[in-house]
Amino acid sequence: MIDRLVVLGATGDLSARYLLPALAALRANGDLGDRFELTGASREDWDSERYRQWVTARLDRHGGDLPAEARAAVANATRYRRADVTSPGDLASAIAGEGPVALYLALPPALFPVVITALHEAGLPKGSRIVLEKPFGESLADAQELNRLLADLVPEQAVFRVDHFLAMTTVQNVLGSRLANRVLEPIWNSTHIAEVDIVWNETLALEGRAGYYDTVGALKDMVQNHLLQLLCLVAMEPPVTLGERDLRDRKVDVLRSVRLLTEDDVVRRTRRARYLAGRVRGRDIPAYADEEGVDPRRRMETYAEVELELESWRWSGTTFRLRSGKALGTDRKEVAVRFRSVPHLPFGHTGEPLPNVLRFGLEPESLTFDLTGIGAHPHTLAPLSLTAQMAPPHLPAYGRLLLDVLNGDPSLSIRGDEAEEAWRVLTPVLDAWERDLVPLEEYPAGSEGLPPRPCGGGQQRRGELLYAEAAPPADAP
Repeated sequence: MIDRLVVLGATGDLSARYLLPALAALRANGDLGDRFELTGASREDWDSERYRQWVTARLDRHGGDLPAEARAAVANATRYRRADVTSPGDLASAIAGEGPVALYLALPPALFPVVITALHEAGLPKGSRIVLEKPFGESLADAQELNRLLADLVPEQAVFRVDHFLAMTTVQNVLGSRLANRVLEPIWNSTHIAEVDIVWNETLALEGRAGYYDTVGALKDMVQNHLLQLLCLVAMEPPVTLGERDLRDRKVDVLRSVRLLTEDDVVRRTRRARYLAGRVRGRDIPAYADEEGVDPRRRMETYAEVELELESWRWSGTTFRLRSGKALGTDRKEVAVRFRSVPHLPFGHTGEPLPNVLRFGLEPESLTFDLTGIGAHPHTLAPLSLTAQMAPPHLPAYGRLLLDVLNGDPSLSIRGDEAEEAWRVLTPVLDAWERDLVPLEEYPAGSEGLPPRPCGGGQQRRGELLYAEAAPPADAP
């Protein structure tokens, strides 16, 4: 286990909200020993004592539910180095010490190439590891160049392209429910499953992140990484083991099987939009184009939807719909597996059964199976829901990721070829959107987003609630 962690960009929001509380959770769980050292490197002209004060304040704010001893231990294990992260000399000073180091690039992705190039000159101790946040590059060409730079620096097993979604207990439960329950495997295919909706809709707007978000948008921020990873877990063949080779091989198989969209496909099977002014949970939200730090000429989307198909024996004929939106009236974060309707109903029953839906709630954690049964009156059908009680996760997602990094287990990180395949899938969409082949629609903040797209003579598919899921607006009494 590596006991030295160096964070570049150590005074940013990622460190404050996620990395520091994750380290305190690991300490409380007994996963960090007394030899652990945390070095924060950033451009602020601070010394170690000033940085420890900042760490303590952020842990009190974002990790106040963790034991005081664990928070104090993390703060006391901290030192600070002022650094220009593009300078080989400054990087060499930041990583100086005894033994290998885990180097976390908590930086804007645009800086990754220049920092990795500087690390070639600065040098890394033998056995060190590098951690990169999503998105991994801004295009397929970027991802390929980053992979080349990293391959010249460290072995692939030492590169952790992390996606905290993969460390969420509920996300892992998508795969766990499939592999640990015999009843699901015989029906886990296109013969029985019509559609899979992978959704991350949130009430949050920009929340001060315009500098980042207005350069990437919903498609790159959510769909290209997080939601494609969920697609892999839903659609992958059962791996021989959950080791880093077998698990990641099967994920790459899924991405390689995605049928690339033609221009006509992009027009028919993708949507993009941005929010107008509105009210969300009692707060007035300005139109995205009027948000501070936004350049409206970029025409960046805050809502993205893509329909994909897989060219494989298991999934031919099933639609996978990935979508994510901001500033919506309700949070909806789930994987909804929609089964096909029954071929025949006994004569004499009234009512029409809705399709069975297995829902993996991602945030908050939940597992629900929507069925149809007999209602209170004879010969009537009524909906039934089976809901599981989910135990809280033992570690936060970033705690699990950091533990894997320090222990050298890359199973939940994204391999280089996987990162490139994810960009390959969405490159036709990015190109078509760049050429405005798909209109930029609009929806009021606080609404349920875009109305369902007409299907088959203008009628919505039976039982399908793509956007609202019958949920009331957040401001409803």
